[in-house]
Amino acid sequence: MNALARKVGDALQVRGLKLVTAESCTGGWVAMALTAIAGSSDWFERGYVTYSNEAKHEALGVSADTLRRHGAVSEQTAREMSAGALARSHGQVALAITGVAGPTGGSADKPVGTVCFAWADGSKILSETRRFDGDRESVRRQSVVHALQGVLELL
Repeated sequence: MNALARKVGDALQVRGLKLVTAESCTGGWVAMALTAIAGSSDWFERGYVTYSNEAKHEALGVSADTLRRHGAVSEQTAREMSAGALARSHGQVALAITGVAGPTGGSADKPVGTVCFAWADGSKILSETRRFDGDRESVRRQSVVHALQGVLELL
């Protein structure tokens, strides 16, 4: 993960961009991975950990209607998280993660391991939903890796 975080940092730095993160189920793990890289203050702007629906709404501006209609674990919510993170920061690139890491909290529609992602750069927002296997730590780790890979793809 360290090599991937370094690769993200290099890609941001060469473009003169700063990244902001909006995390739920990963609890700041992406921000931790990025800030483990010396010099990350050159390309990492800030990170939001918005675990509750209230935090998503208050800190990132996720609409109460979106949360009610689609739920916290949805691409709609992830997209609004990434847009809100950009709007409330000095970053030019954002990533958002929201999901069900388990072992509880899953449903028939959104089983444990369901994670929604969004990546934004001010001109576009990309989003997707993935399903990861494994225990809580494994789902979270896979989510962090996927989120970082998504930044590289966006750039």
